[in-house]
Amino acid sequence: MAKTNFQYEKRQKDLEKKRKKEEKLKKKADKANQPEGTPDEPGETGDEAEDGSVADVTDAAAPAPAPGNPTP
Repeated sequence: MAKTNFQYEKRQKDLEKKRKKEEKLKKKADKANQPEGTPDEPGETGDEAEDGSVADVTDAAAPAPAPGNPTP
């Protein structure tokens, strides 16, 4: 049975990490060079409608307690 070449696997992981880091830095630089007030990608935030209007987003994570029921 052949032995696994761990050095090759490690090198491939390192190359993948390096590629992802470079992509992230490039994306960050592109975002910094973009003028203020323009979205990166249309519809990227998810709270804009197709006509460009912004939807009212509320925090649904913390619902208000029911009347008459004290919170613990």
